[in-house]
Amino acid sequence: MPPTIFNPYRFGVPFSGVEATGGTITEDGDYKVHVFLNSDDDFEVTAVGDNDTVEYMVVAGGGGAGNGISSGSGRAGGGSGAGGYRVDTSFTVSVQTYTVTIGAGGIGGDNSGSGIGTQGGDSVFGSITSSGGGYGSSTGAGGQAANSGGSGGGDSGDNSIAAGNTPSTTPSQGNNGGGGSSGGTGRGGCGGGGASAVGQSRTAGQSSGGTGGSGTANDIIEEGTDVTYSTGGDGGSSSSGSTGDNGGNNTGDGGQGGQGTTNSSGGNGGSGIVVIRYQFK
Repeated sequence: MPPTIFNPYRFGVPFSGVEATGGTITEDGDYKVHVFLNSDDDFEVTAVGDNDTVEYMVVAGGGGAGNGISSGSGRAGGGSGAGGYRVDTSFTVSVQTYTVTIGAGGIGGDNSGSGIGTQGGDSVFGSITSSGGGYGSSTGAGGQAANSGGSGGGDSGDNSIAAGNTPSTTPSQGNNGGGGSSGGTGRGGCGGGGASAVGQSRTAGQSSGGTGGSGTANDIIEEGTDVTYSTGGDGGSSSSGSTGDNGGNNTGDGGQGGQGTTNSSGGNGGSGIVVIRYQFK
C-alpha cells in the first residue's frame, strides 16, 4: 500500500483530499475504497484538496478456454488467458466524471463449432484500459489457435504462442500463453498466461495440462488482506473427461481447458473488477 501522506495541515486544520462517488464505498483506516464489480458505473470526483491522487486497480475479464475432444487418444483444450492487470499507486485526478466499465468473462468453447472460447471483456477506468484475456486454443474443427489479449490463451498442441500484454502497456498488463508440441498420443492443453508469469507449455506426448500463469496479490480493498487477481487458466488433461473449471468472478482469472477423454467444453473466464482507493483524512 502507498505510505500515509504527511500533511502538516492536519494539525489544527481538517485534512482536505479527494471527494468522490460511485461503486460500493467502504472505509479502511484513513482511506476510502470504491469497488466496482458487476455493472458499469461512474467514478465522479466532486472535489480535490491537499491530496489529489488515488490508487487504482483495473482488472479485465478472463478469456474463455478451448474445448476438448475424445478422438485421437484424447486432445484437451488450452487454458484461457487472464484479464489484463493494471495498477497505479499515485494517479492524479481532477473534478470530473470518470467512466468505469467492468469486463465480462469470456465463454468457454463447446463442441458445436470450432470449439474456441470468446475473448474476455475490457475493463476501463477513465483513460486506463485493461484488455480482456485471450481465449484458449481449441481441438475442434481442425483446431483453432489461441488468441492474444491482456494475457494470452494457452495452446492445445499446434505450436502457436498467443501474446500477452496486447496492446502493449507499461508496466506490462500480462504474459504469453504456453505453447505446445503436437507430437505424441496424449495431448494436454497448455496454460493461459497470467499477470505475473507465462502459461506452462507441454511436451510431445504429455497428457497432463500445463499450469496457468500465476496472478498477482493485492490488498487494495483492505490493507493486509491480499486477494490474487488475473491467474491464467490451466490447460485441460487428455486423461480426464470433464468440462473445464471456470475462473472466479471479479478476479479476471482464465478458465480451464476442456478435458480430453470425452467431448467437453472449456471453462468460462472470470469477470473483472475496478477498485479505486484514496486518503480522505
